[in-house]
Amino acid sequence: MKSMKGVKGAKGIQDMDDRWREKVRTAEELRGIVAKARSEGKVVVFTNGCFDLLHGGHISYLEESRALGDLLILGLNSDSSIRQLKGPGRPVYPQDERLEILAALEAVDYIVVFEDRSCDRLLAQIHPDIHSKGTDYTADTVPERETARRLGIRTVIAGAPKENSTRDIIELVVEKNARR
Repeated sequence: MKSMKGVKGAKGIQDMDDRWREKVRTAEELRGIVAKARSEGKVVVFTNGCFDLLHGGHISYLEESRALGDLLILGLNSDSSIRQLKGPGRPVYPQDERLEILAALEAVDYIVVFEDRSCDRLLAQIHPDIHSKGTDYTADTVPERETARRLGIRTVIAGAPKENSTRDIIELVVEKNARR
């Protein structure tokens, strides 16, 4: 996102530009946060994804995931991880922009960026109570289901039924621009 730093009349904008960074943590920091939350009897929910071209399905998924517990940690695929998963030309929005957008959402308490194709390693490091995935998965198709099962982490499918995807949005934009 374009920064408004130095723009005349943009008092307080610099603070706003950096506020999102407060939610971004390392896996090690999150281990401590999760331990403290557990000691207070709180339920920790973890979810993950690319979140490139944020859409209504993402919002539904994140809000419903947050409602499952007291704290929502979002694992965000890095740019290189997305390229491995989705191919060249992705992500549309670079990592820092996706971080800033996601951190602005009230449902998201913390975000951790990861480089792997799956979040298996993060699940083991953070060890949440619940691993939430969107409705484009079933309990049997969640890539990390075996890791979650082995660690005693409950897997939950959350959000409205899948009606759109970033890929579909990109295809629609390309198609509309091709007709011009």
